[in-house]
Amino acid sequence: MPADSILYEVRDGLAYVTLNRPDAANAFDLDLVRAFHRIVIDCDKNKAVRTVLLTGAGKMFSAGGDLKFFLKAGDRIASVLAEMTGSLHAAVAVMNRMDAPVVVAVNGMAAGGGLSLAMAGDIVFAAESARFTMAYTDAGLSPDGSSTWFLPRLVGFRRAKELALTNRMLGAAEAMELGIVDRVAPDEELIAEAEKQAHRFAEGPTGAYGAVKRLMAESFQNGLETQMELESRDIAARAASGDGREGVRAFAEKRKPVFSGE
Repeated sequence: MPADSILYEVRDGLAYVTLNRPDAANAFDLDLVRAFHRIVIDCDKNKAVRTVLLTGAGKMFSAGGDLKFFLKAGDRIASVLAEMTGSLHAAVAVMNRMDAPVVVAVNGMAAGGGLSLAMAGDIVFAAESARFTMAYTDAGLSPDGSSTWFLPRLVGFRRAKELALTNRMLGAAEAMELGIVDRVAPDEELIAEAEKQAHRFAEGPTGAYGAVKRLMAESFQNGLETQMELESRDIAARAASGDGREGVRAFAEKRKPVFSGE
Protein backbone atom coordinates (compact mmCIF):
# COMPACT_ATOMS: atom_id res chain seq x y z
CA MET A 1 0.00 0.00 0.00
CA PRO A 2 2.31 2.73 -1.20
CA ALA A 3 1.69 6.33 -0.21
CA ASP A 4 3.36 9.45 -1.58
CA SER A 5 4.35 10.65 1.88
CA ILE A 6 5.83 7.27 2.86
CA LEU A 7 7.77 4.76 0.78
CA TYR A 8 7.08 1.13 1.61
CA GLU A 9 8.66 -2.00 0.18
CA VAL A 10 9.13 -5.56 1.45
CA ARG A 11 12.18 -7.54 0.31
CA ASP A 12 13.67 -10.70 1.77
CA GLY A 13 11.71 -10.47 5.00
CA LEU A 14 12.63 -6.82 5.52
CA ALA A 15 10.09 -4.00 5.31
CA TYR A 16 11.67 -0.71 4.22
CA VAL A 17 9.60 2.21 5.53
CA THR A 18 10.82 5.70 4.61
CA LEU A 19 9.23 8.98 5.66
CA ASN A 20 9.10 10.77 2.33
CA ARG A 21 8.44 14.48 2.69
CA PRO A 22 12.05 15.68 2.41
CA ASP A 23 11.04 19.17 1.25
CA ALA A 24 8.99 19.52 4.45
CA ALA A 25 11.61 17.99 6.77
CA ASN A 26 9.56 14.75 6.76
CA ALA A 27 7.11 16.51 9.08
CA PHE A 28 3.86 14.82 10.06
CA ASP A 29 0.58 15.89 8.51
CA LEU A 30 -2.69 13.99 8.53
CA ASP A 31 -1.96 12.11 5.31
CA LEU A 32 1.44 10.93 6.55
CA VAL A 33 0.26 9.61 9.91
CA ARG A 34 -2.72 7.88 8.32
CA ALA A 35 -0.43 6.22 5.78
CA PHE A 36 2.05 5.30 8.50
CA HIS A 37 -0.67 3.65 10.55
CA ARG A 38 -1.84 1.60 7.55
CA ILE A 39 1.71 0.53 6.72
CA VAL A 40 2.54 -0.50 10.28
CA ILE A 41 -0.62 -2.61 10.40
CA ASP A 42 0.48 -4.30 7.18
CA CYS A 43 3.94 -4.94 8.67
CA ASP A 44 2.24 -6.59 11.63
CA LYS A 45 -0.16 -8.76 9.64
CA ASN A 46 2.06 -9.58 6.64
CA LYS A 47 3.84 -12.87 7.40
CA ALA A 48 6.52 -11.96 4.86
CA VAL A 49 7.66 -9.12 7.15
CA ARG A 50 10.13 -10.31 9.79
CA THR A 51 11.74 -6.96 10.57
CA VAL A 52 11.19 -3.28 9.76
CA LEU A 53 13.75 -0.62 8.83
CA LEU A 54 12.43 2.91 9.38
CA THR A 55 14.28 6.01 8.20
CA GLY A 56 13.71 9.40 6.58
CA ALA A 57 14.32 10.61 3.03
CA GLY A 58 16.73 13.47 2.49
CA LYS A 59 18.81 15.17 5.17
CA MET A 60 16.43 14.88 8.14
CA PHE A 61 14.73 12.01 9.92
CA SER A 62 11.70 14.10 10.90
CA ALA A 63 10.96 17.52 12.35
CA GLY A 64 7.80 16.14 13.97
CA GLY A 65 4.45 17.84 13.53
CA ASP A 66 4.02 20.03 10.44
CA LEU A 67 3.34 23.44 12.00
CA LYS A 68 2.34 24.92 8.63
CA PHE A 69 -0.29 22.21 8.34
CA PHE A 70 -1.43 23.03 11.88
CA LEU A 71 -1.88 26.69 10.90
CA LYS A 72 -4.01 25.76 7.91
CA ALA A 73 -6.33 23.81 10.20
CA GLY A 74 -7.40 27.10 11.80
CA ASP A 75 -10.18 26.68 14.33
CA ARG A 76 -10.28 22.94 13.65
CA ILE A 77 -6.77 22.44 15.04
CA ALA A 78 -7.92 20.57 18.16
CA SER A 79 -9.96 18.10 16.11
CA VAL A 80 -7.19 17.68 13.55
CA LEU A 81 -4.55 17.04 16.22
CA ALA A 82 -6.82 14.57 17.99
CA GLU A 83 -7.16 12.64 14.73
CA MET A 84 -3.44 12.86 13.96
CA THR A 85 -2.32 11.69 17.38
CA GLY A 86 -4.93 8.94 17.27
CA SER A 87 -3.39 7.52 14.10
CA LEU A 88 0.20 8.06 15.26
CA HIS A 89 -0.38 6.55 18.68
CA ALA A 90 -2.18 3.55 17.22
CA ALA A 91 0.79 3.00 14.89
CA VAL A 92 3.31 3.22 17.75
CA ALA A 93 1.23 0.73 19.75
CA VAL A 94 1.26 -1.75 16.85
CA MET A 95 5.03 -1.26 16.37
CA ASN A 96 5.64 -2.23 19.96
CA ARG A 97 3.19 -5.15 20.04
CA MET A 98 4.12 -6.85 16.79
CA ASP A 99 6.73 -9.60 16.71
CA ALA A 100 8.93 -8.04 14.02
CA PRO A 101 11.70 -5.86 15.50
CA VAL A 102 11.74 -2.25 14.31
CA VAL A 103 15.18 -0.88 13.45
CA VAL A 104 15.28 2.92 13.21
CA ALA A 105 18.01 4.75 11.27
CA VAL A 106 18.06 8.41 12.31
CA ASN A 107 19.71 10.06 9.33
CA GLY A 108 19.51 13.69 10.52
CA MET A 109 17.49 15.86 12.86
CA ALA A 110 14.85 14.09 14.96
CA ALA A 111 12.69 16.73 16.65
CA GLY A 112 9.35 16.64 18.44
CA GLY A 113 7.29 13.80 17.05
CA GLY A 114 10.30 12.70 15.03
CA LEU A 115 12.20 12.05 18.25
CA SER A 116 9.14 10.38 19.74
CA LEU A 117 8.92 8.02 16.76
CA ALA A 118 12.63 7.23 16.85
CA MET A 119 12.50 6.34 20.55
CA ALA A 120 9.63 3.93 19.88
CA GLY A 121 11.90 1.73 17.77
CA ASP A 122 13.44 -1.46 19.14
CA ILE A 123 17.01 -0.77 17.99
CA VAL A 124 17.98 2.80 17.08
CA PHE A 125 20.95 3.74 14.93
CA ALA A 126 22.00 7.38 14.52
CA ALA A 127 24.25 9.08 12.01
CA GLU A 128 27.15 10.97 13.57
CA SER A 129 25.57 14.22 12.36
CA ALA A 130 22.13 13.40 13.81
CA ARG A 131 20.63 15.79 16.35
CA PHE A 132 17.80 15.27 18.82
CA THR A 133 15.45 17.67 20.59
CA MET A 134 12.02 17.43 22.17
CA ALA A 135 11.09 20.86 20.72
CA TYR A 136 7.41 20.78 21.73
CA THR A 137 7.32 23.58 24.26
CA ASP A 138 9.19 25.92 21.90
CA ALA A 139 5.96 25.91 19.90
CA GLY A 140 3.77 26.15 22.99
CA LEU A 141 2.83 22.48 22.74
CA SER A 142 3.12 19.42 24.96
CA PRO A 143 4.70 16.10 23.96
CA ASP A 144 2.95 13.31 22.08
CA GLY A 145 3.90 10.24 20.05
CA SER A 146 4.70 8.14 23.16
CA SER A 147 7.67 10.31 24.23
CA THR A 148 6.44 10.81 27.80
CA TRP A 149 6.31 7.01 28.15
CA PHE A 150 9.60 6.10 26.49
CA LEU A 151 11.84 9.00 27.46
CA PRO A 152 11.64 8.56 31.28
CA ARG A 153 12.26 4.84 30.84
CA LEU A 154 15.27 5.44 28.63
CA VAL A 155 17.00 8.30 30.46
CA GLY A 156 15.37 8.51 33.89
CA PHE A 157 12.68 10.82 35.26
CA ARG A 158 14.71 13.95 36.03
CA ARG A 159 16.68 13.92 32.78
CA ALA A 160 13.49 13.30 30.78
CA LYS A 161 11.78 16.26 32.41
CA GLU A 162 14.81 18.46 31.78
CA LEU A 163 14.94 17.52 28.10
CA ALA A 164 11.20 18.09 27.66
CA LEU A 165 11.21 21.46 29.43
CA THR A 166 14.39 22.93 27.96
CA ASN A 167 14.39 21.36 24.47
CA ARG A 168 18.15 21.05 24.80
CA MET A 169 19.77 19.83 21.60
CA LEU A 170 21.57 16.49 21.83
CA GLY A 171 24.26 15.26 19.50
CA ALA A 172 24.41 11.61 18.50
CA ALA A 173 27.14 10.76 21.01
CA GLU A 174 25.23 12.21 23.97
CA ALA A 175 22.01 10.60 22.78
CA MET A 176 23.77 7.23 22.84
CA GLU A 177 25.30 7.95 26.24
CA LEU A 178 21.83 8.72 27.64
CA GLY A 179 20.31 5.60 26.08
CA ILE A 180 18.12 7.29 23.46
CA VAL A 181 19.99 5.56 20.64
CA ASP A 182 21.86 2.26 20.63
CA ARG A 183 24.58 2.80 18.04
CA VAL A 184 26.18 5.68 16.17
CA ALA A 185 27.58 5.25 12.66
CA PRO A 186 29.36 7.52 10.19
CA ASP A 187 26.78 9.29 8.04
CA GLU A 188 27.73 7.44 4.88
CA GLU A 189 27.54 4.05 6.65
CA LEU A 190 24.31 4.56 8.60
CA ILE A 191 21.84 2.78 6.33
CA ALA A 192 24.22 -0.09 5.58
CA GLU A 193 24.84 -0.67 9.30
CA ALA A 194 21.14 -0.48 10.16
CA GLU A 195 20.34 -2.77 7.25
CA LYS A 196 22.83 -5.37 8.49
CA GLN A 197 21.06 -5.51 11.83
CA ALA A 198 17.66 -5.62 10.16
CA HIS A 199 18.74 -8.54 7.95
CA ARG A 200 20.01 -10.41 11.01
CA PHE A 201 16.60 -9.95 12.60
CA ALA A 202 14.89 -11.06 9.37
CA GLU A 203 16.77 -14.36 9.58
CA GLY A 204 16.02 -14.81 13.28
CA PRO A 205 13.25 -16.29 15.47
CA THR A 206 10.53 -13.69 14.95
CA GLY A 207 8.20 -15.09 17.59
CA ALA A 208 10.96 -15.03 20.20
CA TYR A 209 11.69 -11.41 19.35
CA GLY A 210 8.02 -10.59 19.85
CA ALA A 211 8.06 -12.28 23.26
CA VAL A 212 11.11 -10.22 24.27
CA LYS A 213 9.36 -7.00 23.23
CA ARG A 214 6.19 -7.83 25.17
CA LEU A 215 7.98 -9.02 28.30
CA MET A 216 10.18 -5.94 28.45
CA ALA A 217 7.27 -3.55 27.87
CA GLU A 218 5.15 -5.18 30.59
CA SER A 219 7.93 -5.48 33.17
CA PHE A 220 7.45 -1.96 34.55
CA GLN A 221 3.83 -2.55 35.48
CA ASN A 222 4.07 -6.11 36.81
CA GLY A 223 5.19 -7.47 40.13
CA LEU A 224 7.96 -10.06 40.23
CA GLU A 225 5.70 -13.12 40.44
CA THR A 226 3.44 -11.89 37.62
CA GLN A 227 6.43 -11.18 35.41
CA MET A 228 7.94 -14.61 36.08
CA GLU A 229 4.62 -16.28 35.26
CA LEU A 230 4.59 -14.47 31.89
CA GLU A 231 8.19 -15.54 31.32
CA SER A 232 7.25 -19.14 32.08
CA ARG A 233 4.33 -19.08 29.66
CA ASP A 234 6.32 -17.45 26.86
CA ILE A 235 9.38 -19.69 27.07
CA ALA A 236 7.15 -22.78 27.12
CA ALA A 237 5.28 -21.55 24.05
CA ARG A 238 8.51 -20.65 22.27
CA ALA A 239 10.05 -24.07 23.04
CA ALA A 240 7.05 -25.76 21.41
CA SER A 241 7.16 -23.52 18.32
CA GLY A 242 8.85 -24.40 15.06
CA ASP A 243 11.68 -21.93 15.65
CA GLY A 244 12.11 -23.07 19.25
CA ARG A 245 12.46 -26.69 18.19
CA GLU A 246 14.89 -25.71 15.44
CA GLY A 247 16.97 -23.56 17.79
CA VAL A 248 17.33 -26.28 20.41
CA ARG A 249 18.06 -28.93 17.78
CA ALA A 250 20.68 -26.74 16.07
CA PHE A 251 22.39 -26.06 19.40
CA ALA A 252 22.55 -29.78 20.16
CA GLU A 253 23.88 -30.49 16.66
CA LYS A 254 26.41 -27.64 16.88
CA ARG A 255 25.19 -25.89 13.74
CA LYS A 256 23.65 -22.57 12.86
CA PRO A 257 19.85 -22.63 13.17
CA VAL A 258 17.65 -21.89 10.20
CA PHE A 259 14.63 -20.03 11.53
CA SER A 260 11.37 -19.77 9.61
CA GLY A 261 9.80 -17.04 11.73
CA GLU A 262 7.23 -19.41 13.26
